[in-house]
Amino acid sequence: MNGATAAAAVAGPSSDMPAAATSSTAAAAAPEDDDAEAAARKQSVVDLEELYVWLQQFEDPTIGDITQKGYEKKRTRLLAPYAPKQAQAAPSAGRQQPRARRTQRRVTHNEKRYHSEVRQEAVQQALAAMQNRPKPSLPMPSKRTSVMARSPDRERHDSASSSDEDSVVNESVGVGGGDAQSTPERERARATPQLLAAHSDTSSTGSARETPPQQRQHLHRGGAPAPLPPGQRLPNGGGPPPAAAPAPAPAPAPAPAPPVWEERDKRTKSHEITDLADVMHNLRPYSQPPDVTHNTAQSRRMTAADRVNRYNQSRQSSASDDNMGTVTGTGRWKVSAKIQQLLNTLKRPKRRPLPEFYEDDDIELEIAANPKDPNAPKPEGSTMTSAVGEQLVIPSGLPRNLESAIQRYGSATYKAPVATVLDPNGKLSITLSYGKLLSRSQKIAYTLLNKSFSKGGDSCLKSGDRIALVYPNNDPINFICAFYGCLQAGIVPVPIEVPLTRRDAGSQQIGFLLGSCGIQVALTSEACLKGLPKTATGEVVAFKGWPKLQWFVTEHLAKTPKDWLPPPRLMDDTPAYIEYSTDRDGSVMGVVVTRAAMLAHCRTITMACNYTEGENMVCVLDFKREVGLWHSVLTSVLNGMHVVFIPYALMKVNPASWMQMITKYRASVAVVKSRDLHWGLLATKDHKEVSLSSLRLLLVADGANPWSLSSCDQFLSVFQNKGLRPDAICPCASSSEALTVSVRRPGRAGVNATGRGVLSMSGLSYGVVRVDQENSLTSLTLQDCGQVMPGCGIVVVKMEGASYLCKTDEVGEICVNSGATGSQYWGLQGLTNNTFRVQPLQGDGKPLSEAEYVRSGLLGFLGPGGLVFVCGSRDGLMTVTGRKHNADDIIATVLAVEPMKFIYRGRIAVFSIRVLRDERICVIAEQRPDCSEEESFQWMSRVLQAVDSIHQVGIYCLALVPPNYLPKTPLGGIHLSETKRRFLEGTLHPANVLLCPHTCVTNLPKPREIHSDVGPASVMVGNIVQGNRLASAQGRDMGVVDEDSDSARKYQFISEILRWRAQSTAEHVIFTLLNSKGTVATTLSCVQLHKKAERIGNLLLEKGKINTGDHVALIFPPGIDLICAFYGCLYVGAVPVTIRPPHPQNLQTTLPTVRMIVDVSKSVLVLSNQNVIKLLKSKEASNVVDIKSWPVTLDTDDMPKKKLPVMYRAPTAEMLAYLDFSVSTTGMLAGIKMSHAAVTSLCRSMKLACELYPSRHIALCLDPYCGLGFALWCLSSIYSGHHSILIPPSEVEVNPALWLTAVSQYRVRDTFCSYGVMELCTKGLGSSVNQLKQRGVNLGCVRTCVVVAEERPRITLTTSFSKLFSALGLSPRAVSTSFGCRVNVAICLQGASSPEPSTVYVDLRALRNDRVSLVERGSPHSLCLMESGKLLPGVKVIIANPDTKGQCGDSHLGEIWVQSSHNASGYFTIYGDENDYADHFSARLVTGTTSETYARTGYLGFLRRTEGSGQQQLLSQSDTASLASGQGGELHDAVFVVGALDETIMLRGMRYHPIDIENSVMRCHKKIAECAVFTWTNLLVVVVELDGNENEALDLVPLVTNTVLEEHHLIVGVVVVVDPGVVPINSRGEKQRMHLRDGFLADQLDPIYVAYNM
Repeated sequence: MNGATAAAAVAGPSSDMPAAATSSTAAAAAPEDDDAEAAARKQSVVDLEELYVWLQQFEDPTIGDITQKGYEKKRTRLLAPYAPKQAQAAPSAGRQQPRARRTQRRVTHNEKRYHSEVRQEAVQQALAAMQNRPKPSLPMPSKRTSVMARSPDRERHDSASSSDEDSVVNESVGVGGGDAQSTPERERARATPQLLAAHSDTSSTGSARETPPQQRQHLHRGGAPAPLPPGQRLPNGGGPPPAAAPAPAPAPAPAPAPPVWEERDKRTKSHEITDLADVMHNLRPYSQPPDVTHNTAQSRRMTAADRVNRYNQSRQSSASDDNMGTVTGTGRWKVSAKIQQLLNTLKRPKRRPLPEFYEDDDIELEIAANPKDPNAPKPEGSTMTSAVGEQLVIPSGLPRNLESAIQRYGSATYKAPVATVLDPNGKLSITLSYGKLLSRSQKIAYTLLNKSFSKGGDSCLKSGDRIALVYPNNDPINFICAFYGCLQAGIVPVPIEVPLTRRDAGSQQIGFLLGSCGIQVALTSEACLKGLPKTATGEVVAFKGWPKLQWFVTEHLAKTPKDWLPPPRLMDDTPAYIEYSTDRDGSVMGVVVTRAAMLAHCRTITMACNYTEGENMVCVLDFKREVGLWHSVLTSVLNGMHVVFIPYALMKVNPASWMQMITKYRASVAVVKSRDLHWGLLATKDHKEVSLSSLRLLLVADGANPWSLSSCDQFLSVFQNKGLRPDAICPCASSSEALTVSVRRPGRAGVNATGRGVLSMSGLSYGVVRVDQENSLTSLTLQDCGQVMPGCGIVVVKMEGASYLCKTDEVGEICVNSGATGSQYWGLQGLTNNTFRVQPLQGDGKPLSEAEYVRSGLLGFLGPGGLVFVCGSRDGLMTVTGRKHNADDIIATVLAVEPMKFIYRGRIAVFSIRVLRDERICVIAEQRPDCSEEESFQWMSRVLQAVDSIHQVGIYCLALVPPNYLPKTPLGGIHLSETKRRFLEGTLHPANVLLCPHTCVTNLPKPREIHSDVGPASVMVGNIVQGNRLASAQGRDMGVVDEDSDSARKYQFISEILRWRAQSTAEHVIFTLLNSKGTVATTLSCVQLHKKAERIGNLLLEKGKINTGDHVALIFPPGIDLICAFYGCLYVGAVPVTIRPPHPQNLQTTLPTVRMIVDVSKSVLVLSNQNVIKLLKSKEASNVVDIKSWPVTLDTDDMPKKKLPVMYRAPTAEMLAYLDFSVSTTGMLAGIKMSHAAVTSLCRSMKLACELYPSRHIALCLDPYCGLGFALWCLSSIYSGHHSILIPPSEVEVNPALWLTAVSQYRVRDTFCSYGVMELCTKGLGSSVNQLKQRGVNLGCVRTCVVVAEERPRITLTTSFSKLFSALGLSPRAVSTSFGCRVNVAICLQGASSPEPSTVYVDLRALRNDRVSLVERGSPHSLCLMESGKLLPGVKVIIANPDTKGQCGDSHLGEIWVQSSHNASGYFTIYGDENDYADHFSARLVTGTTSETYARTGYLGFLRRTEGSGQQQLLSQSDTASLASGQGGELHDAVFVVGALDETIMLRGMRYHPIDIENSVMRCHKKIAECAVFTWTNLLVVVVELDGNENEALDLVPLVTNTVLEEHHLIVGVVVVVDPGVVPINSRGEKQRMHLRDGFLADQLDPIYVAYNM
């Protein structure tokens, strides 16, 4: 036979049943008397103690042992809620059991569909064995209360008990109780023993919060499987059911603990919370960071605000890794404690040491995903030979084919029944006799061939056409008539499922099959047609993806004419019928079965099962396909048998109905699935009258499933005394392609009649058959699926690659050679050749024989005596890091982890998804409605351990969905491919999700090692040797100004220039301010400005008693007052500090920043107008800032009308002109000093670049408080004399068309805006471009439209803006961006005659390693970057390595250093860490020209010598005319800004820019509105704003994790889902990620969901 190894793997017939199997099925008697109750109570305390001791072992070992006293204390506290309350236990038990649903369905309470005693014991042992290992304590995900309340698994009043607010109450109470120094570490040192998960959803479960008992209530039920005696399982009710209801759970012993903990705490706690919140609110000192986040009620994005990171505490405490607990204060460390918990978990060694790491190369990632394990078992047997079945002997009396069978039985025994179907109540309904079958099928055949189905009236169906059969599961009789009608007419039936809705799961695929078969007619029954969804006109709706069908009812047809005969018999090789088959990704193929194959198949089945005429068969299967069709519709008719059909609906109500029918009809054959055996077992009260002695064949259709074994065993053990014979149970293996592969013969005898093998699961994962010990945890016990069919040959070929024969001890795909298999996939030639025309190859590559085999899709091996063993299917195969796992095996393990309590038996999907070049296993299950967060989370963590220890593979994602959420197949199973599709699309809506990328992903590319021994000099030499240009570039020359002449002296001071303009061009209008309606609010001529400034100067001198050099805070809304006040200060020698006024709707956030700038800038005086002063002194403001602490505040609205006696003139131009304060994206407040010389130099540089003259109109739509925005608003016009049209961005929020209308109206050539404004226009005007066009808005006049920014150009926004408004004449070349920063507010700016901004594509992976390598557009990992405008005249930049200070070559990313006469002269203050910034203004290179000093911008970028031809690649309608005008061609040095150095994230030795990760995340799901990332202790945290229902929050977690892993090779540590508008945005429209981080760690984001990835 086939080698001794396989023989050894398979033992002989096994008669001994597992003891547990018998005991578990005995019904439990409810304890009625008091003694039993008392005993049960006592037992429950004992059990709790045991559980407690057991939990002890999961204590985190890093903490050190707990003292005996502490142990006692904790023990009593844990048991306290149960021991004293015993008296009240009984009534609550009665109340908890809902009784309403019992009548309708007896099964679900304990539906043990996939249940395997063996597997359950293995899992229990595996989990117990893991106690000795250090236990990771997984942080619980946090869920917003409303999400829990809304998800169906919550009782309303329970949602309070684990809400976040509740935990805050408890914490603060604890802090008040003399425990103020609690840090997360100490908190956890005192924590209750945690079983992998804290018991409340905050990670601190220590004694600082005397948790009320109800928070500990789920301990026992959620606890790990307590070491109960073997036969005793916790029933799912959690306690003895009330005496009234018969106990459904088969638990023999009194149940372990009465459900005391079912008492829910009904007291609401909201009043405590509000009081506390008030107290907290008043306690909050103003230095506390603004609480950005509690305004999430309005869904609009928060007003942009510059938030400064808590300024009385250095940023260090939030950034440093180790002093996690330094920050005291309420609730501050809650999140960070969870993260610490996560880190501790992740620090533990992974299961498998990583293979050698590789560089970022695709091939090597692939290799890392498929490591070759030298210790893997290899097959050792000889090459197998084909196993051949016995010769096919056709019984003498068998009709020669199916048509003649109907003829024969329909006339000779026309009264004999062919089919009986039960109605859903179990009463007999209809029987079809063979005579009726003959006449009805002939009527149908006649009608099909003669009725015209189209309007024209001529196109009848012809023999060989395909037709759809659509009959519901409870109507086999109409189906059989229609099927045989088609056969007689020579028309090919294609049976499909009844579509229930317009968009059924998988309906599109079925539609594809119907279309490819050219089907135009669907046969159905009257009742079914009534039930189909209809349109308003009463026609059947068009189902998604289906061709147009004519629906035809096959009942009540007219008699056929007397002389009509069915057409002559067709050729044997024409198709008889087409059976649909679905592959693992949901594609539906039609398997063609020819007439010859159909007949041959019926004959082999007849011989193998020994069918004879007149036998009664009971069928529970789907009669439309596979085993149900072959046995109960085809072979039964060939043999003249009678079939009793049990519809699925009846099985659900009465699972024993099929056994009752066997008894009633003395049936000799039953065709079932292992599920039906289970259900039958559970219907214990119906067992009394059942007798199975008539049964000679119990065909188990899914005998190839791993759990069929235990169902067969248990069924036999219970029903052997009801007459069931052991040799009647016959598993079979089959597939749509190969039809029946093997079946165990009924009534068999002899040494190799049956077998079972205990195989090593680890061996199977390497594709090798190895025997394991009976009691091994990691073994799989298989039963045979019988012998090869008569007249068939079977071989096993390798799963991958060419079809080489396997060795005898190797697992492969079973292939069948026989006349009785499918012949092709309809219309799919390539797939057909691969599946139906396989030639097995021998070791030398020569074919085994000429014969062609069909792949069955079943994986397995051959045992002794031609026994077929199946251990998986091709569709369920998941190859993870080179090892193969079978989805069914994983399901069996998952379900063995105490499943009854947490999830539904049959409702589980396991599949793999491909992420980062390897398959990752996902498990999705439906959770029971009464299951709490903690319980389900604990169950999930136990599942992870069980799968890990039994299969040695990690689960990547484990998700629980609410009951009935998973898409169903028509027979109620899980629609796997649809589930997977929804999961990957983000439309599955899980209620709980746990991702474990840290443990599963072991093929990340190698972290980069920084070579510290290579110094800057050698890099420089390397660049020279390689011919790399050193990165340096400069703008054109500024021209020479004669420093000494009086006119030059005048040009050194902007205030002098204003005076000069007020004299020489007094009436020239220099400013126009527009309001939101687009009308002029104010205009200002040179002389008016001069006079107003003089009056403000007087005010400062007289009322303010100002000295020269004093700092004055100007707090004005954007407008003219600000400009006047600025010059008023200069006129008297004061130093102005412009500050954005606080936002009236958001004082909480914006006022502290204003206050802080006033303090930090050392302003002695505040200048403002009436409205702002009112706001500063308001009651609301007093809640945030102490009103009395403001410096003297003067109102510019009441001023003396006096001429200024003498104007101040600074002695040198190097003196300080003004201070410019701004908050960086990292939340640092930096004030720079601008000298008079820098001011005029900046203005001169811009005048040259933009060709600004008094005759020009410039439109400004940006904030005037800092940087280039301030310079354009307040300085540039005075210097160059042009007319500035001022448009405050807040007015554009009211009227998005304001800015563009003004530009068009004033024929503006140059306009400046911010990204915020551009976004407002793009989003707000998207649909109204045509209306603007009709109103005559024309942007053809615009030559430059510059976005003023301090970041990487947002190329998608500028491109969509250009495209959108090109319809209004905007030239695609006009839009560009500028670049400035703190050390120099304007480095690059697109000038009037500059070439168009160029774009390049760089490789993101190289960029992470600080290298710049250009790639083609569209290549993988490419990133498009646009240059940031042209270098301004007089500006020189170089690129330097920020660490070594060596100059970089062109191909390297480095820090941009700048040298220019308008650099700021230094920081006035920096809030954050001053010493980092000491050399920012006087940095020197260590290589090359070391004498020159530069200012460090703090931004990373690179230079490229480039031709100006950029955006036409990006814009479809490129303006070729303007390109041809010669502007494009010349070379220039382009500056590309990549991102701020402060913002970059260093992970795994590489440098990431948050925006790149964020862009990937934004693309991964359509409901993500905004996203921000930051790191905390080397964990990547991704915050996403969900623009959708809260129940969609958890959809985002796997998608975000997958995308970041796939595109950036990073593992996301924490995913936080928040409401829209939570990500803080500053006034420049940039994300403030550090502020977000602080808010997250201080627990202020009110997230919808926080997922901690394992």
